[in-house]
Amino acid sequence: MTTEKDYHFETIAVHAGVEHDPTTGAVMTPIYQTSTFAQTDVGEHKGYDYSRSDNPTRTALQNALAGLEGGKHALAYASGMAAIDGVLRLVRPGDHVLCGNDVYGGTFRLFDKVLSHYGIEFDFANTADSGAIQSELKPNTKLIWLETPTNPMLRLTDIEAVAQIAHDHGAWLAVDNTFASPILQSPLSLGADFVIHSTTKYIGGHSDTVGGAVILNDTAVYEQLKFLQNAAGAVPGPMDNFLTLRGIKTLAIRMAQHCRNATQVAQFLADHPAVAEVIYPGLDSHPQYELAQRQMAGPGGMISFILHGGETAARKIANETQLFTLAESLGGVESLIELPAPMTHASVADSPLAVDPGLVRLSVGIENAADLINDLKQALLKI
Repeated sequence: MTTEKDYHFETIAVHAGVEHDPTTGAVMTPIYQTSTFAQTDVGEHKGYDYSRSDNPTRTALQNALAGLEGGKHALAYASGMAAIDGVLRLVRPGDHVLCGNDVYGGTFRLFDKVLSHYGIEFDFANTADSGAIQSELKPNTKLIWLETPTNPMLRLTDIEAVAQIAHDHGAWLAVDNTFASPILQSPLSLGADFVIHSTTKYIGGHSDTVGGAVILNDTAVYEQLKFLQNAAGAVPGPMDNFLTLRGIKTLAIRMAQHCRNATQVAQFLADHPAVAEVIYPGLDSHPQYELAQRQMAGPGGMISFILHGGETAARKIANETQLFTLAESLGGVESLIELPAPMTHASVADSPLAVDPGLVRLSVGIENAADLINDLKQALLKI
């Protein structure tokens, strides 16, 4: 009998977690817009009693997410930050968490400004260097937290190598896979214990819903997370679940176009005289190009670059593009441009994780690549 594991990603993205509605035969998962469910007797029901605990639309999404990442279990959350917070609730006061020193500003804010006040110890290291990770471990290290590629410097971590380091130490490895998406990278297959997504980004893909997810294989830990989520209540609504499910169906073809476009845009920027540096895993100038080729199925749709004109030029180009919208977030079908330092990474200012104020980050969408390049070209003429 054919199982999900026998299918390719494109097929899994369309079919994983989806069953025809048993009542009507609806091909698409219905939006079960209900807060509660009728019970046949006290404590007896059809698997659902209250939508904070579970909802059929959410169940379908969670099954799809597990299928995409090749995991046994998945939990959908109200946001990517709620998913991160969910995993960190497994860590106890007195435990140590080792995090990358180039991560989303909201992750740093949660760790450094919130959770550190509850007796959890955090350190930040260059996770692109396995040796640096090894040297920063402590006897009480419970969790290693990675982004790969990182946000916004697009550094990569050898997931398999760090998983071995973590497990030899008796620690968990969590990988935020948001930038790569399940189509381009499979952390669980490389030894990670948790995969985290902001499903707002590539998985949803249309900039119309906010959500997060945690995918894992350990059933006992999954039950802990499920209990914690129900207790704390960080759950997505049925409409958000539906929209994310809809986005998943085109994830494979969208990611292919994101990669094609971003490769062309990155090469254009690398050849432009106004650009001092381009950071993109798909260019052989990237210091971890070989790791990208080995660990990822494609280089992704995110590009960072620095102009010779520094912050002044960066601010100018961010305001002069027409197709690239000046906005936070990423991973939608439309192209976005931002300056991380004053925008998505403002919370890391005056910290060791501070971002160069002249760094520009692009989320390259699925428009025509020539149009995107022409948009950047006309904007670069004005700096």
